Amino acid sequence: MNREFIGALLQLNAEKNISRESLIRTVEEAIQSAYRRVAPGNENVGVEVDAETGKIRVYRAKAVVETVEDPLTEFTLEDARAYKPDAKVGDLVEIEQVDSSTFGRIHAQTAKQVVLQRLREAEREQVFGQYASLEGEIITGTVSRVEPRAIILDVGREPNRVDAILATTEQSAMEHYRIGQHVKAYVLEVRRTTKGPQILVSRTHKGFLRRLFELEVPEIHAGTVEIRAIAREAGSRSKVAVASRQEGLDPVGATVGQRGGRVQAVVAELGGEKIDVIPWADDPAQLVANALSPAQVVGVRIDEEARIANVTVPERMLSLAIGREGQNARLAAKMTGWRIDIRSDQAPPPEPPVPKAPQPEATEAGAALPSSADADHTAAHTPEPAPEPTPEPTAKPKRASRAKKAEPAGEVAS
Repeated sequence: MNREFIGALLQLNAEKNISRESLIRTVEEAIQSAYRRVAPGNENVGVEVDAETGKIRVYRAKAVVETVEDPLTEFTLEDARAYKPDAKVGDLVEIEQVDSSTFGRIHAQTAKQVVLQRLREAEREQVFGQYASLEGEIITGTVSRVEPRAIILDVGREPNRVDAILATTEQSAMEHYRIGQHVKAYVLEVRRTTKGPQILVSRTHKGFLRRLFELEVPEIHAGTVEIRAIAREAGSRSKVAVASRQEGLDPVGATVGQRGGRVQAVVAELGGEKIDVIPWADDPAQLVANALSPAQVVGVRIDEEARIANVTVPERMLSLAIGREGQNARLAAKMTGWRIDIRSDQAPPPEPPVPKAPQPEATEAGAALPSSADADHTAAHTPEPAPEPTPEPTAKPKRASRAKKAEPAGEVAS
């Protein structure tokens, strides 16, 4: 029976990829929990399993304390030295061995359930520990499901296969996925769940771009070339600032590669996203000028207090420096941390002079004529003169009797 027990442990070690020591500890805790469940008064039961022979030893033990609060699990130092002469306060002293024959069928069934439960927990913990160390790294998975809000990737191999969730907010708008496609992604977080670890991944994070360059450029992986800053708009354009730690090494040339082979491999993985590789500079003015590449810069004036970089570019480079919908300037501002104000080197044409209003002239009596503002004010408050009556066409004279009736009393008709 002991040989079968050791064989079962070795099989679990091979299938579940759980260490032998962890399996032994799990079985000990399970049997101890089963003893405490099936009968009262077994709170002080301990279990030891011999990893070589598979022999199980069950015993009762008490903790050595100065003041006894629970006589079932604690006793004084004086009582403890009756079982162990060199006992000290805080030790766990074995007082008797429990006959394993009292462990009946019901006890064994309970122990089996506890062992299975603890094994599942140990397996989940093992898988979680395996993937928790991958945070900030790139993993490769296979598309298993395409859902409206996320894409589910299968990561790892059986029996440690887990699901990685690529949310729509972490996907590039220019990319499309199909079932069975192999996808690389950047691990954002590994969460514990009741069904095992859950991995959250991204393809839009700037750390994904950094890891891709580390895979493609040996100098970056070795540390001789360092990526100092990254600004990215996933699916459209990115800017990467690199610096060299080795004298005489061109960081931009090493990153781009011969005929652009290295950077093109990264571009292909990102679905055609454009990447600008620029040299890093400690001088803010030079860094801003480099960040606006491929546009040429005439001069940069730095305002330290307002954190503004005033950039002057040639007239023909103005649109290139700003970029489509301001993208080039926006990425440069993100990467450098400065607010960038871009202006042309050609001054705008002078505006035509505004004609002055005529000055008021004095009258013969010495009084000044009203100004235009006064005239407007007077015109606004002076009623307009009534229009002159137009002459009516000649008509036949009316009878005097009718005219007299129409006139008011006391007036003579003219």
